[in-house]
Amino acid sequence: MANPINSLDFQSKLTGELDKAIVAKSVTGFMTDNVMRQKFVGARNVLIPDLEMQGLGAYDRDTGFARGSITVDQKTYTLSKDRARTFSIDREDMDEMGIASLAGQVMGEFVRTKVVPEVDAYALSTLCATATTQEHLLSLGKDETINANCYKLITTAVNNINNITGYEEDVVVFCNPTVYNALMNTAELSRTITTSDFKKGEITTQVKRINNAVIIPVPDARMKTEYTYLTNGNGGFAPTEAAKSIGILAMPKKAGSLIKKTEKIRIFNPDQNIDMDAYKFDYRLYYDVFVKNSAKNTIYAYVY
Repeated sequence: MANPINSLDFQSKLTGELDKAIVAKSVTGFMTDNVMRQKFVGARNVLIPDLEMQGLGAYDRDTGFARGSITVDQKTYTLSKDRARTFSIDREDMDEMGIASLAGQVMGEFVRTKVVPEVDAYALSTLCATATTQEHLLSLGKDETINANCYKLITTAVNNINNITGYEEDVVVFCNPTVYNALMNTAELSRTITTSDFKKGEITTQVKRINNAVIIPVPDARMKTEYTYLTNGNGGFAPTEAAKSIGILAMPKKAGSLIKKTEKIRIFNPDQNIDMDAYKFDYRLYYDVFVKNSAKNTIYAYVY
């Protein structure tokens, strides 16, 4: 009987399932919904359209309509994160009939525990950098504490965003554990909090909302301003020595575009693996997060 992991259908299906897992498990997974019109040019470059147009002008009965134009700026973005890992499972650890199931379990756990946290950390730190560049950093007063004023900071950010977007876009607020815990214990929350559906990819989850803004708690390890993305040893990522904590990151749901391109997972059986008598799994992921010029002034953050 042919080894099931050599099937192109199995490898394609596994790749697709792992792509879906990134969206489902990642707190930033909904940003993949914002890139429906992306167009890859080569392996790492992608075109994302940004629309610009003029407002209304006066109508003249002699000359007619005020002239205007619509500009679709097809800006080229380059995916900066090219990350990969290869795994081996010794032939003696699994018979051929069970390796397909084990492959799915192992790679699924790898995506959940290693890939998703890194993608989130990179996306959130990049979006926070945009808020910093735009001078959209929230701050506390001299005698104010985050425990007593987290609700005020969040509603200020939400109101600022709604003022810019015209109250037409959903707002998402990411909170680290310190802010989220303080928020859950504020007196104001009991009067304004609601629960509703939130869609990301094919998954719909229940989330808390304040003033119709989605509140998403994020592990502290993914809410830092700067990271080092390790290339040797165990790999992964870690905050830099200069990194600060991101307490709050608020943005319109459509402001960030998370683009990922998973190369087909390559699987080799022990007879194909020239290095060792083991099954070999190669995983590679290109990804990045971009903010269109028209949305850069809509992101707010509180760092400390």
